[in-house]
Amino acid sequence: MSATIPPGSPSGDILQPICADQVPLSQSQTFGQQQKPKTQGNRTNKPRLSSKKTITDLPAGEIKGKRVLIRVDFNVPQDKTSGQITNNARIVAALPTIKYVIENGSKAVILCSHLGRPNGAPNAKYTLRPVAEELQKVLGKDVTFIDECVGPKVEETVAGCKEGQVFLLENLRFHLEEEGSKKDEETGEKTKASAEAVEGFRASLTKLADLYINDAFGTAHRAHSSVVGFKGEPRLAGFLMKKELEFFSKVLEKPEPPFLAILGGAKISDKIQLIENLLDKVNKLIVCGGMAFTFKKMLDSVEIGNSLFDEDGSKKVHDLVAKAKKNNVELIFPIDYICGDKFAKDAARKTVTDAEGVPKGWMGLDAGPASREEFKKAILSSKTILWNGPAGVFEFDNFAEGSKAMLDACIEACQKGATVIVGGGDTATVCKSSTGPQFRSSVL
Repeated sequence: MSATIPPGSPSGDILQPICADQVPLSQSQTFGQQQKPKTQGNRTNKPRLSSKKTITDLPAGEIKGKRVLIRVDFNVPQDKTSGQITNNARIVAALPTIKYVIENGSKAVILCSHLGRPNGAPNAKYTLRPVAEELQKVLGKDVTFIDECVGPKVEETVAGCKEGQVFLLENLRFHLEEEGSKKDEETGEKTKASAEAVEGFRASLTKLADLYINDAFGTAHRAHSSVVGFKGEPRLAGFLMKKELEFFSKVLEKPEPPFLAILGGAKISDKIQLIENLLDKVNKLIVCGGMAFTFKKMLDSVEIGNSLFDEDGSKKVHDLVAKAKKNNVELIFPIDYICGDKFAKDAARKTVTDAEGVPKGWMGLDAGPASREEFKKAILSSKTILWNGPAGVFEFDNFAEGSKAMLDACIEACQKGATVIVGGGDTATVCKSSTGPQFRSSVL
């Protein structure tokens, strides 16, 4: 049975660090540096996930009097109407590292994170101010929110800090330079940040602190400025990162077969690297949620009505299926759907099969009863299960049955001795309602 951490605490994308573009760092290396993997024949030998330099490798006395920049993952789920935080697990999960740094006499703790996808520009919907208020409650210490993350104002504020002060910077993704590019949602046109602007953004972050800690496991695979751009030394993994890497190195390097991955989410294009990597590791892969409709339309010409369709991701569908076939991976898709006439909790609903298709003007919002049975069979016949992404729009009661059924099946599998690993903020929220066995839940 898996290690027991309360569902949703911490929560996040447990699969990202095994993406092909992530090269784990050796014990002698630090975050922000990448090492070329060694090759042997046609295989690539990567350093182990658990071999990063961590906070415990630094003598505690070297924290005293230092300003410490911590990259945390405060990308918390929020109520779409009120903006209220619906699950503070990611905030709570960061506390051990934050408290350790404070207790060892740091001059200041500077926390930085992203929230949502503001697409490289300020957007009040994605401000971290509510997160600062929640952090202050759970930390039991004043937290100063700064409504910027880089620039002279931030640098001056941090430089003039009081002893032991805790700061939370505004959303990193309010700046194009954090991710490096953005895509216009209407035209699809991509805009890249200039190299000079990215360098300036990273230089400003570096000025804020004497040492850097990465405790954002779910973003560690991304070459974003806050992940790879801090130029100072040392650069370390926090307690959360350390714990997750140790656990996943144990589970993922030698998973007990049959090994099943369950992937939900809206877009294939967001998870292409992840899917390709998993196809080298798993025996079975369930594709559910919004991304399933792109597969079904491309593979079986299923009518999907107004359901989600990922134009970019659709170009990779046949390649992914070919790789699955080559690696003898069983792909499992939904075969019926609960549809809604609009994206709302009070939407009218109906159940349709693949043969019937989703009617025009309607959209698939959950897995149907036959699909749930197929998913259950796959789950109960597996010994290692990675679940990342709900089966439907679980926030609406009318379309939550698929995710609930998947949760029930995972609980049953866990009771029978399977290792069940749950990841993703939405998935963690689904699991939070569980009164059954506790799952291993991770950051992203």
